[in-house]
Amino acid sequence: MKEVVYTKAAPEPIGPYSQGVRVSNMLFVSGQIPIDPRTGEVVKGDIKEQTRRVLENIKAVLEAAGYGLSDVVMSFVFLADMSLFGQFNEVYAEYFKEKPPARVTVQAARLPRDVLVEIAVIAVK
Repeated sequence: MKEVVYTKAAPEPIGPYSQGVRVSNMLFVSGQIPIDPRTGEVVKGDIKEQTRRVLENIKAVLEAAGYGLSDVVMSFVFLADMSLFGQFNEVYAEYFKEKPPARVTVQAARLPRDVLVEIAVIAVK
């Protein structure tokens, strides 16, 4: 059975998709970009600031469904510029300290609202 997950603690979807979808014990979190859910605006700043905002948005969707970062088994990372990989990784490592999930990281030609990073995850309980 498919259950849509929604929280005001994460940005409103900017298209026809759900913040998250739970199927059985799996949670699929849609790609999050660095939008501050309180203002609806993209967080200005460098890759580190934008990565923190994205991961906080993901954390909010996870928590709304009763999951946590430790339940994430796979993440999909899209960077606007692969030269930002090292700085991105510094922040990412703060959120996934032990037993980090499997991950795909690619450079995208362009991301929504011209942000520097977008991340989607899959979590399992």
